[in-house]
Amino acid sequence: MRAGYWCECWTEDLDVQRRPAPLASVDAYSAAQADRWVAVALRTITPALDSQASDEAWDWLYEGRIETRRALLRAKPCTVSITQGRTRITWTIRPVLFAPLAHRNGVELPSCAYDFKPCATD
Repeated sequence: MRAGYWCECWTEDLDVQRRPAPLASVDAYSAAQADRWVAVALRTITPALDSQASDEAWDWLYEGRIETRRALLRAKPCTVSITQGRTRITWTIRPVLFAPLAHRNGVELPSCAYDFKPCATD
């Protein structure tokens, strides 16, 4: 068993009464790797956010990230949320123990991974 963090991103339509929808997840093996995943996502979407949501994002990036890292190092779960219009985006990070998978013998990617074709940039 290996200690790590399970990280998820969920979106929620605040106008509709239904469960939040999962958007992405990742396994991280250090507190730094876990909070970096959230930080990269926030920095990526910040230019598209309204001013209030952008302020929420930058507040976490400058102040909240430190507290998140401290909590993770104490093995406490953390949540980061921003609200853009009627959509709430929430990242969760939980300490976990990863069990090795018996069938995972190498780093070969599933066949669908090869369907991605990078585009040329201008």
